[in-house]
Amino acid sequence: MSGAPEPAWLVVANVVLWRRYGDGGQELRPGTKAYRGGAKVYVVDTYAGMGHQQLTTVGRGRHNGHWITIDTGTRHLHTFRAWLVYTPAVLKRCPWTVAATREEAEELAALLERVAREERHAHHGAPHPDPCLCHECLPVTPG
Repeated sequence: MSGAPEPAWLVVANVVLWRRYGDGGQELRPGTKAYRGGAKVYVVDTYAGMGHQQLTTVGRGRHNGHWITIDTGTRHLHTFRAWLVYTPAVLKRCPWTVAATREEAEELAALLERVAREERHAHHGAPHPDPCLCHECLPVTPG
């Protein structure tokens, strides 16, 4: 039997609580099809050729809580940050590392946060519904 895998620096994010959906983004849906709103996901790969609009993420699934690996739209994630991951279930699902050091992970996290904000703003050109609970409209209050 092999020991625990070596910890790795990954980018971690949270799934938006509410996302705009449908014609003109007038409907709201909680989280995504695969993840609950607020779920913590680990970014294990990005698609730089597509402007980082899609990411490969590992997280606990919405329906059964098992670990899943799935491609997710960057606009459905927020609060990107560098994280030293020790969880064997996550490390097993990412045999390669996107960022080798903390600095690389922090740079990628800053880039992905900017891309996600731009994508959320540009994806639906229509005005927001009233009242709107999407990530851009919710007030951010600590604790």
